[in-house]
Amino acid sequence: VQLQASGGGLVQAGGSLRLSCAASGRTVSSYAVGWFRQAPGKEREFVAAVERSGGSTYCADSVKGRFTISRDNAKNSIYLQMYSLKPEDTAVYYCAARGGLWVDVTQSGVYGYWGQGTQVTVSS
Repeated sequence: VQLQASGGGLVQAGGSLRLSCAASGRTVSSYAVGWFRQAPGKEREFVAAVERSGGSTYCADSVKGRFTISRDNAKNSIYLQMYSLKPEDTAVYYCAARGGLWVDVTQSGVYGYWGQGTQVTVSS
């Protein structure tokens, strides 16, 4: 499966953005999908993940209550709705897909397919 993330941009603190991850090649319903982010000079970190059917989601504590992950398998797309953005949310955001069980979803190493990333910049 190929993934393409989009929707990033420049936004003021407190603003909102919606990232999209478009899948092609295989139906995305076969995969759990996660969002990760990497800020300059920092390691890649887990943001949120959604199970294959969309029935289960999990968010990092740092974004819980502000970010929502969802998916539309009919459109082969996954979304990350981000509210109340903070300057510390500035990073390149990546979507990634994995098969197998809904376990270890915060671990980047279990994801076999990655998109190219989209830049999110939050100004103070």
